[in-house]
Amino acid sequence: MPPGRSRRPGLKLTPVSATAVRPEQPPASWRPTPLPGPLPAVRSRLTGTLPDDRRRALWVTLVVTAIAAALRFIGLSHPKGLIFDEVYYAQDAHAMLRHGVEWDPGADGSAYVAHPPFGKWLIGAGEWAFGYDEVGWRIAAAFAGVIGVAILIRLMRRLTGSTLLGGTAGLLLAVEGSHLVLSRTSLLDIFIATLLLGAMYCLVRDRDWRRAGWLAAIEHGLDAARRRPRLGLPWWRIACAVLLGLAMATKWSALWYIIAIILLFIVWDWRLRVDVGARKPFRDTLIYEFGQNLWFGILAIGVYVVSWTGWFLNDTGSYRHWLADQGRSEPPVVGALVNWWEYHMSVLDFHEGLSSEHAYQSWPWQWLFDLRPVVFYWTSDVECGAADCAGEILLLGTPLLWWTFVPAALALLAWALYKRDWRAWFLLAGLGAGILPWFAYPERTMFFFYAAPAVPFFIGAVTWGLGMIVGRHRRGELSPGSPERRLTGALIAGAFLAVVVLCFAYFWPIYTGEPIPREEWQARMWLDSWI
Repeated sequence: MPPGRSRRPGLKLTPVSATAVRPEQPPASWRPTPLPGPLPAVRSRLTGTLPDDRRRALWVTLVVTAIAAALRFIGLSHPKGLIFDEVYYAQDAHAMLRHGVEWDPGADGSAYVAHPPFGKWLIGAGEWAFGYDEVGWRIAAAFAGVIGVAILIRLMRRLTGSTLLGGTAGLLLAVEGSHLVLSRTSLLDIFIATLLLGAMYCLVRDRDWRRAGWLAAIEHGLDAARRRPRLGLPWWRIACAVLLGLAMATKWSALWYIIAIILLFIVWDWRLRVDVGARKPFRDTLIYEFGQNLWFGILAIGVYVVSWTGWFLNDTGSYRHWLADQGRSEPPVVGALVNWWEYHMSVLDFHEGLSSEHAYQSWPWQWLFDLRPVVFYWTSDVECGAADCAGEILLLGTPLLWWTFVPAALALLAWALYKRDWRAWFLLAGLGAGILPWFAYPERTMFFFYAAPAVPFFIGAVTWGLGMIVGRHRRGELSPGSPERRLTGALIAGAFLAVVVLCFAYFWPIYTGEPIPREEWQARMWLDSWI
């Protein structure tokens, strides 16, 4: 090998005379000297795509989030009274404030419920702060919906490298009809959707944090082939575990996102070690991620258990003394855990056997095309200035937006397969975990609002497609292209956004229960299955 050329990439040698070198004892002048940074290719692979426009990004986030808040909070007290499943969750939350557990007034005792308590505690927090009325039991859901919009803006900005696309994604979620309706009613699904979106955001932040840490260590001389850096406490991963525990404590369907996130942790760590040139990346990943995911799972389970504190501290909870009711001994702590486990087994049996027919039940393939919405509220006893009036709240996705979900997801899948882009696979994992598992339960009674956690990721796929129309993605940034090409793409994307907003405005009366003439209501029933 010629003097002055290193056998190891990224290092340089100071040239010396060949006769002055003894192979078994190389002189100090031949010792590798680190370059100012890693090889450009390594730096390129580890550098994130976040744009350097924090002030503009803050304003975009605040403005779009304010729009979402106005749509969700204005007129929140309408309609009066409990609508749809508020008769369960709002009243359960009120009972939990008084008794610590769900309560059955008719039996003067605890009620048997099929969902964990955290979402109802959130509803109860609103009732405690604002009173036991329409605003009180709906305001927590409205806050959750607004927070979800803000998170999606930040997530898509980070994924696409574009603040404009991040704001576009947030605006599309703000005017997505099913998300709006769930944000204005006290059901559990908006809470689990926001908690899971937050967990997925923390997952991406953890990925960026780890890669930045490795990059900094390599630039300071770390031999990535042999060692890994000490990065400190993984706060984003901790936050992810906490949010997943709370999501599971709202609805068990969060399990599929937990599985998806753990798989992404493993794949991303393996790819990181490949990118930095680790000698045995797969082996090192298995060893490292085993410990990481062990404490990650323990933390998520711990958060889930803590959410049941009211049940553990209360003697009247359903199944709270199951062992004693069976005539068996009930030792402290262990007995409570056994009773808690039996309660869970009973709830699992309930969900697996849930097959009774319902007027608004639907199947996952129908969710994909917005075919079977759910009526939350209906009345013809209203005044609207016409002889025949109607007031309805219909859980319906904004049609012209929703009908782009499947084409956008297929285009995203093609991009993921062709470019092997981790961002595309991430969005596909988010929408897949929210939709695909439900296909495994063909006999179960299901409803359109089960798709709520997948909606932000479908919108992410649409936003990605809009970015491709405006200009091809290149490492998260839009390539300049010709001015005419960019202008044409921007006009197409802008026209699509305008059409979606107008479509949302047209359907606004049936998202909010606003009284309208019967013929206007009928004009909005584009499909027979919506009636």
